[in-house]
Amino acid sequence: MEILIYSTLAGLATSLGAVIVVIYGRPKPRILSGMLGFASGIMLAIAAMELLPAALSMGTVFLTAGGFVLGAALMAVLDVALPHVHLGACKVEEDFTPSNGIMPDPQLMKLGWFIAIGIGLHNIPEGLAIGAGYLNSPAMGLAIVVGLAFHNIPEGMATACPLLLGGMTPWRIVLLTLLVGMMTPLGTLIGAFLFSAGEAFVAMAMAFAAGAMIYIVSDELIPQSHKYHSHTANAGLLLGFLIVLILG
Repeated sequence: MEILIYSTLAGLATSLGAVIVVIYGRPKPRILSGMLGFASGIMLAIAAMELLPAALSMGTVFLTAGGFVLGAALMAVLDVALPHVHLGACKVEEDFTPSNGIMPDPQLMKLGWFIAIGIGLHNIPEGLAIGAGYLNSPAMGLAIVVGLAFHNIPEGMATACPLLLGGMTPWRIVLLTLLVGMMTPLGTLIGAFLFSAGEAFVAMAMAFAAGAMIYIVSDELIPQSHKYHSHTANAGLLLGFLIVLILG
């Protein structure tokens, strides 16, 4: 039950990002860079110092390597098959506020729906990662939740911006991003059944989570963080890494 609460909180962060955009518009670039960098540091540290060592202690090197490759490969396939999630998806977002009177754009509405679907499917393996970390220790599971939450807030913003400019009402945007975020606890529930297969499978699941998280960091978080404010992104990454190092 506790792990489902953790996973739900990570999923709710997607909706929080949408609420921020609906109420205030897009946050300052430096804040976004810090958030994305911080999430990168947490996720890299957890994958390298917690998940992979735990997987190696429970299984073989080949089992761990196989799980790692599968996790990264799944995220790569999702990236090819689904729209990429970028905060620059909204062409006018630099000047965007909820009340600036921009006329609805049907193309942005369509883009927002595509991004929402893509994020929802990406959130399922994120839920698996939370479950795998929690199996090793509740503290690790909570640390993964924190990293993914900082990752999901900007994703909620990336979804809300084109939908709002496309003409969708704010309450429907919040509801949609809430449903998208609930794919995270769904992934955790799926993992709960899979992880009961035995210790070797748990080891592979932890390696799978590490591969998926490192792919997300490399493909989305670090490149996006440096587009806004490079130095703040680096500071956020180092801070996130150090927090896991000290608390771990």
